[in-house]
Amino acid sequence: MNQKHYLAPGDILAPEEYRKIRDESRKKNAERKRQRRIEVGPHVTFYFENYGTMWSQVHEMVYIEKGGLEQIAQELEAYNPLIPKGQELVATFMIEIDDPDRRKRVLGELGGIEETAFLVVGGERVVGVPEADQDRTRSDGKASSVQFVHFPFTPAQIEAFQRPGAEVTIGFAHPSYGHMAVLPEAVRAELAGDFD
Repeated sequence: MNQKHYLAPGDILAPEEYRKIRDESRKKNAERKRQRRIEVGPHVTFYFENYGTMWSQVHEMVYIEKGGLEQIAQELEAYNPLIPKGQELVATFMIEIDDPDRRKRVLGELGGIEETAFLVVGGERVVGVPEADQDRTRSDGKASSVQFVHFPFTPAQIEAFQRPGAEVTIGFAHPSYGHMAVLPEAVRAELAGDFD
Protein backbone atom coordinates (compact mmCIF):
# COMPACT_ATOMS: atom_id res chain seq x y z
CA MET A 1 0.00 0.00 0.00
CA ASN A 2 1.05 3.58 -0.61
CA GLN A 3 2.53 4.93 2.61
CA LYS A 4 4.32 7.98 1.15
CA HIS A 5 2.12 11.03 1.65
CA TYR A 6 4.61 13.79 0.85
CA LEU A 7 7.43 14.47 -1.55
CA ALA A 8 10.50 15.80 0.22
CA PRO A 9 13.31 17.70 -1.52
CA GLY A 10 15.49 14.60 -1.14
CA ASP A 11 12.99 12.59 -3.22
CA ILE A 12 13.67 14.77 -6.27
CA LEU A 13 16.54 13.94 -8.59
CA ALA A 14 18.78 16.63 -9.97
CA PRO A 15 17.65 17.48 -13.53
CA GLU A 16 20.72 15.89 -15.11
CA GLU A 17 20.04 12.64 -13.21
CA TYR A 18 16.35 12.69 -14.14
CA ARG A 19 17.26 13.19 -17.79
CA LYS A 20 19.01 9.79 -17.75
CA ILE A 21 15.84 7.96 -16.71
CA ARG A 22 13.23 10.31 -18.21
CA ASP A 23 12.07 8.13 -21.11
CA GLU A 24 11.58 5.06 -18.91
CA SER A 25 9.97 7.15 -16.16
CA ARG A 26 7.49 8.72 -18.57
CA LYS A 27 6.57 5.29 -19.93
CA LYS A 28 5.97 3.91 -16.43
CA ASN A 29 3.93 6.97 -15.45
CA ALA A 30 1.74 6.68 -18.57
CA GLU A 31 0.97 3.07 -17.64
CA ARG A 32 0.30 4.05 -14.01
CA LYS A 33 -2.09 6.80 -15.15
CA ARG A 34 -3.98 4.39 -17.43
CA GLN A 35 -4.71 2.23 -14.37
CA ARG A 36 -5.89 5.26 -12.40
CA ARG A 37 -8.29 6.98 -14.80
CA ILE A 38 -12.00 6.84 -15.55
CA GLU A 39 -14.22 8.75 -17.95
CA VAL A 40 -17.47 10.14 -16.58
CA GLY A 41 -19.95 11.27 -19.21
CA PRO A 42 -18.92 12.71 -22.56
CA HIS A 43 -16.46 15.37 -21.37
CA VAL A 44 -14.83 14.54 -18.03
CA THR A 45 -11.93 12.24 -17.22
CA PHE A 46 -10.76 11.65 -13.65
CA TYR A 47 -7.06 10.96 -13.07
CA PHE A 48 -6.46 9.73 -9.53
CA GLU A 49 -3.18 10.99 -8.14
CA ASN A 50 -0.69 9.38 -5.77
CA TYR A 51 2.93 9.71 -4.72
CA GLY A 52 4.14 8.20 -8.01
CA THR A 53 2.10 10.46 -10.30
CA MET A 54 3.16 13.55 -8.37
CA TRP A 55 6.82 12.43 -8.30
CA SER A 56 6.65 12.31 -12.09
CA GLN A 57 4.81 15.62 -12.34
CA VAL A 58 7.35 17.50 -10.23
CA HIS A 59 10.26 16.04 -12.17
CA GLU A 60 8.65 16.94 -15.50
CA MET A 61 7.91 20.52 -14.41
CA VAL A 62 11.49 21.07 -13.24
CA TYR A 63 12.90 19.42 -16.36
CA ILE A 64 10.70 21.27 -18.88
CA GLU A 65 10.83 24.69 -17.23
CA LYS A 66 14.56 24.35 -16.52
CA GLY A 67 14.13 26.03 -13.14
CA GLY A 68 16.81 23.84 -11.61
CA LEU A 69 17.00 22.99 -7.95
CA GLU A 70 15.56 26.40 -7.00
CA GLN A 71 12.23 25.47 -8.61
CA ILE A 72 11.77 22.29 -6.58
CA ALA A 73 10.37 23.99 -3.45
CA GLN A 74 7.55 25.72 -5.33
CA GLU A 75 6.65 22.52 -7.20
CA LEU A 76 6.53 20.55 -3.94
CA GLU A 77 4.26 23.23 -2.46
CA ALA A 78 1.95 22.98 -5.48
CA TYR A 79 1.82 19.20 -5.83
CA ASN A 80 2.15 17.75 -2.32
CA PRO A 81 -1.51 18.57 -1.52
CA LEU A 82 -2.53 16.23 -4.37
CA ILE A 83 -0.90 13.16 -2.79
CA PRO A 84 -3.52 11.18 -0.81
CA LYS A 85 -2.84 11.30 2.92
CA GLY A 86 -3.99 7.74 3.74
CA GLN A 87 -7.72 8.21 4.29
CA GLU A 88 -8.68 9.86 1.04
CA LEU A 89 -8.50 9.61 -2.71
CA VAL A 90 -7.36 12.66 -4.68
CA ALA A 91 -8.13 13.27 -8.33
CA THR A 92 -7.50 15.74 -11.07
CA PHE A 93 -10.47 15.88 -13.37
CA MET A 94 -10.31 17.41 -16.79
CA ILE A 95 -13.15 18.70 -18.89
CA GLU A 96 -11.96 17.82 -22.37
CA ILE A 97 -13.66 19.28 -25.45
CA ASP A 98 -11.70 19.74 -28.67
CA ASP A 99 -13.85 22.36 -30.38
CA PRO A 100 -13.01 25.81 -28.85
CA ASP A 101 -16.50 27.29 -29.31
CA ARG A 102 -18.22 24.25 -27.85
CA ARG A 103 -15.69 24.10 -24.98
CA LYS A 104 -16.40 27.74 -24.09
CA ARG A 105 -20.16 27.12 -24.14
CA VAL A 106 -20.01 23.91 -22.08
CA LEU A 107 -17.59 25.34 -19.50
CA GLY A 108 -19.96 28.31 -19.16
CA GLU A 109 -22.70 25.86 -18.11
CA LEU A 110 -20.57 23.93 -15.61
CA GLY A 111 -19.79 26.52 -12.96
CA GLY A 112 -19.47 24.87 -9.55
CA ILE A 113 -19.05 21.36 -10.97
CA GLU A 114 -16.12 20.84 -8.60
CA GLU A 115 -18.57 21.14 -5.67
CA THR A 116 -20.73 18.27 -6.97
CA ALA A 117 -18.29 15.36 -7.48
CA PHE A 118 -18.98 12.22 -5.45
CA LEU A 119 -18.19 8.54 -5.04
CA VAL A 120 -20.63 5.90 -3.81
CA VAL A 121 -19.23 2.87 -2.03
CA GLY A 122 -21.08 0.40 0.17
CA GLY A 123 -24.26 2.42 -0.35
CA GLU A 124 -22.66 5.53 1.16
CA ARG A 125 -21.86 8.74 -0.68
CA VAL A 126 -18.38 10.22 -0.33
CA VAL A 127 -18.69 13.88 -1.23
CA GLY A 128 -15.75 15.45 -3.04
CA VAL A 129 -14.00 18.47 -1.55
CA PRO A 130 -12.39 20.81 -4.10
CA GLU A 131 -8.73 21.70 -3.61
CA ALA A 132 -8.79 24.98 -1.68
CA ASP A 133 -5.78 26.68 -3.30
CA GLN A 134 -8.00 28.80 -5.57
CA ASP A 135 -11.55 29.15 -6.87
CA ARG A 136 -11.85 27.22 -10.12
CA THR A 137 -15.20 28.66 -11.12
CA ARG A 138 -14.99 32.27 -12.28
CA SER A 139 -17.39 34.95 -11.09
CA ASP A 140 -19.18 34.73 -14.47
CA GLY A 141 -19.94 31.05 -13.77
CA LYS A 142 -17.40 29.55 -16.16
CA ALA A 143 -15.69 26.41 -14.84
CA SER A 144 -11.98 25.77 -15.25
CA SER A 145 -11.22 22.84 -17.54
CA VAL A 146 -8.85 21.41 -14.88
CA GLN A 147 -10.13 20.71 -11.37
CA PHE A 148 -8.69 19.03 -8.26
CA VAL A 149 -10.87 17.19 -5.75
CA HIS A 150 -10.33 15.22 -2.52
CA PHE A 151 -12.62 12.37 -1.47
CA PRO A 152 -12.32 11.95 2.33
CA PHE A 153 -13.28 8.46 3.57
CA THR A 154 -14.33 7.09 6.95
CA PRO A 155 -12.63 3.87 8.08
CA ALA A 156 -15.80 1.89 7.24
CA GLN A 157 -15.90 3.41 3.74
CA ILE A 158 -12.23 2.52 3.22
CA GLU A 159 -12.95 -1.06 4.25
CA ALA A 160 -15.89 -1.22 1.82
CA PHE A 161 -13.79 0.28 -1.00
CA GLN A 162 -10.95 -2.19 -0.44
CA ARG A 163 -13.24 -5.24 -0.59
CA PRO A 164 -12.44 -7.11 -3.85
CA GLY A 165 -15.27 -6.71 -6.34
CA ALA A 166 -16.86 -3.80 -4.47
CA GLU A 167 -19.02 -1.66 -6.72
CA VAL A 168 -17.84 1.95 -6.65
CA THR A 169 -19.64 4.65 -8.60
CA ILE A 170 -18.22 8.07 -9.40
CA GLY A 171 -20.20 11.00 -10.70
CA PHE A 172 -21.53 14.53 -10.48
CA ALA A 173 -24.72 15.97 -9.04
CA HIS A 174 -24.44 19.08 -11.25
CA PRO A 175 -27.73 20.13 -12.93
CA SER A 176 -25.96 20.41 -16.31
CA TYR A 177 -23.76 17.33 -15.91
CA GLY A 178 -25.45 14.55 -13.96
CA HIS A 179 -23.26 11.75 -15.28
CA MET A 180 -21.98 8.69 -13.39
CA ALA A 181 -19.72 5.71 -14.10
CA VAL A 182 -18.79 2.51 -12.29
CA LEU A 183 -15.08 2.10 -11.57
CA PRO A 184 -13.70 -0.94 -13.39
CA GLU A 185 -12.41 -3.53 -10.92
CA ALA A 186 -8.81 -2.99 -12.04
CA VAL A 187 -9.10 0.74 -11.25
CA ARG A 188 -10.81 0.09 -7.89
CA ALA A 189 -8.06 -2.39 -6.95
CA GLU A 190 -5.32 0.05 -7.95
CA LEU A 191 -6.88 2.93 -5.96
CA ALA A 192 -7.41 0.70 -2.92
CA GLY A 193 -3.65 0.89 -2.42
CA ASP A 194 -3.85 4.63 -1.76
CA PHE A 195 -5.29 4.03 1.72
CA ASP A 196 -3.23 3.27 4.84
